[in-house]
Amino acid sequence: MSEFTRPFTKAEMDAIRRETGGDEGVARKFWAKLKRVGGKIPFAEDLVAAFYCATDSGTPKRVRLILMGAIAYFILPTDAVSDFLPLLGFADDAAVLAAAITQVAGSITEEHRAKARQALDIGT
Repeated sequence: MSEFTRPFTKAEMDAIRRETGGDEGVARKFWAKLKRVGGKIPFAEDLVAAFYCATDSGTPKRVRLILMGAIAYFILPTDAVSDFLPLLGFADDAAVLAAAITQVAGSITEEHRAKARQALDIGT
């Protein structure tokens, strides 16, 4: 398993939570960044569905940790490729999200996807 596809450890997730302001900070920063860049990223629906899955209390803890790691990577200003670069800026974010979703695909339900479509206002 490569460095980019392995799940975050508990210690890494604790560090991410401290840096982003905890779960509430993650949610606040997630929605703020999505509002800023949502129209520029083709994976917005998957990202929001992953967010809803990660914040669903019925989702297994392992799945929540994997998805929150990918979401934290999306919202943190320091990542492998700067988000302000045209076309390439979100490629690394998409790759991290795709790797996370691949690991937990069965946990993201149609309900999570419907909420994502509603949040993005793209219908069902």
